[in-house]
Amino acid sequence: MVRILMIGHGAIASYVAADLRTHDAVRPVGVLCRPGREAAARRALGEDYTPLAALPDPATIDLVLDCAGHNALAQHGVSVLRAGIDLMTVSTGALADEALATGLEEAARAGKACLHLVPGAIGGIDALSAAKAGGLDAVTYRGRKPPAGWKGSPAEKHFDLDRLDAPTTHFNGSARDAARLYPKNANVAATIALAGLGFDATQVELIAEPGLHQNVHEIRASGAFGRLALTLEGDPLPGNPRSSALTAMSMARAVRRLLDPVRL
Repeated sequence: MVRILMIGHGAIASYVAADLRTHDAVRPVGVLCRPGREAAARRALGEDYTPLAALPDPATIDLVLDCAGHNALAQHGVSVLRAGIDLMTVSTGALADEALATGLEEAARAGKACLHLVPGAIGGIDALSAAKAGGLDAVTYRGRKPPAGWKGSPAEKHFDLDRLDAPTTHFNGSARDAARLYPKNANVAATIALAGLGFDATQVELIAEPGLHQNVHEIRASGAFGRLALTLEGDPLPGNPRSSALTAMSMARAVRRLLDPVRL
């Protein structure tokens, strides 16, 4: 029986909790949430996830799932790993902060725990990681979203997103800068960077495209293995246009994979 603590109770956490409820080998322990959010957490995840204000006794937990974003990973990640508890996260963009990345790795070593980085909204990470082992020459990521998908990001400072009439590039630079400037949008770029050439050598282009109804992710890579070209057109979770369906599915799959006797 795997005892699970959740961090966050948004759309992704809700999807994952519903999926895991069908698995007999999973037992919910609780959900970390801010004071005053207990009722919302119960509505989102179900009564079997007890709202908690702080990390409970580590002896009662086998796995923590971070579905809450960069700030939650920064706030709780080190203490979870140092306590010897494995942690899964889709907040890969947070690792662009070198101090946080180092702190998490050191905590995992000290606690003999593992930080599992879940691919989230992108595919092809297995191929990219394998290509890295043989030698990569170049990796680029291109992210295209409807203009509304970039609201609340630095794109708003440069363009009137409601008035765009053609695809418009609003960022061109390294994956590290993309993750730093677009913390709510750049987890895919960070995941690609971590799998391949790293944050500074991975090139990123972010585009607002009128008329687009999906988030489109494109990877181009070349090296000793040959060439890779991947395009993924991602749908949002039903009822929540700001959350990727594949991100939620990826987290659910990662937990199930830990429980499977045969793993792909």
